[in-house]
Amino acid sequence: MKKIGFLSFGHWSDHPAYKTRTAADTLLQSIDLSVAAEELGIDGAYFRVHHFAAQLASPFPLLSAIGAKTSKIEIGTGVIDMRYENPLYMVEDAGAADLISGGRLQLGISRGSPEQVIDGWRYFGYEPASGETDAEMGRRKALEFLRRLDGEGFAEPNPYPMFPNPPGLLRLEPHSEGLRERIWWGAASNATAVWAAENAMHLQSSTLKFDESGKPFHIQQAEQIRLYKEAWKQAGHQREPRVSVSRSIFALVNDQDRAYFGQSKSSDSFGYIEADKVAVFGRSYAAEPDQLIKQLAEDEALQEADTVLLTIPNTLGVDYNVHALSAILEHVAPGLGWR
Repeated sequence: MKKIGFLSFGHWSDHPAYKTRTAADTLLQSIDLSVAAEELGIDGAYFRVHHFAAQLASPFPLLSAIGAKTSKIEIGTGVIDMRYENPLYMVEDAGAADLISGGRLQLGISRGSPEQVIDGWRYFGYEPASGETDAEMGRRKALEFLRRLDGEGFAEPNPYPMFPNPPGLLRLEPHSEGLRERIWWGAASNATAVWAAENAMHLQSSTLKFDESGKPFHIQQAEQIRLYKEAWKQAGHQREPRVSVSRSIFALVNDQDRAYFGQSKSSDSFGYIEADKVAVFGRSYAAEPDQLIKQLAEDEALQEADTVLLTIPNTLGVDYNVHALSAILEHVAPGLGWR
């Protein structure tokens, strides 16, 4: 059994083939798709966060709106770049979104991905400390976020407040009990996956990771997941870890599917996502359902994960994406034992 979610990049453009011409289109259709996905039986609605791009950026208004219009589906991100964030303000935003949803937030955070602009976090007012890299700054801010989610008081109360204070040090409000246990780390390397386990975060592993062996993507990702699970066990955490992997998977069940994806031939590729780091990019899957089941059964990382996030072409609109998700649930998931 696996949880199956969708992952949207939230693109928009004034393009004649797009159903999402504006930011408003993307935001409103994201809500509609989440409602429809819940009705289908999809387990999670997840959204990418990219700054300075015609894509979804500020996640908490969207997550709150989805939370208010749904009742069961998990709601999450994949991922929030912590280099851009004020950890304390983010605790308040996340707490509010989680309470609105009734405790369904599954928040993916990370150091972040390659950016649209040079050092974009500087425009947000953040600078690494002396001797610190931007990646280290992101991890430092992530740990601060985790500490404050625990709900322990840390701020000295004003002796003359506007409103009466409870006794002791004050915490951030609103506090959502249990949210700390639903934070995920997006890891691009084996080392950061181990770091996530040591700090009691679930693991999100994307469709790319730094190349650390030259092996096929799914094998490198499976090795990363095993290292994560072993590190979690060694850390002695008292709850079970979760692991998600992202995949582009399309079941070709009608002529529209074949027109969109039937000619695509995909394999792993190697390239640079940073000037000095080679990454391996995982293949996409598009085939008739019986063939797709055979291909996915050979994906080692899929076997290791408890959650699969299906990347969706959000620009094709709500109706097509409902169809694409339905095709996976009906024609593929049972054959793999996911349902």
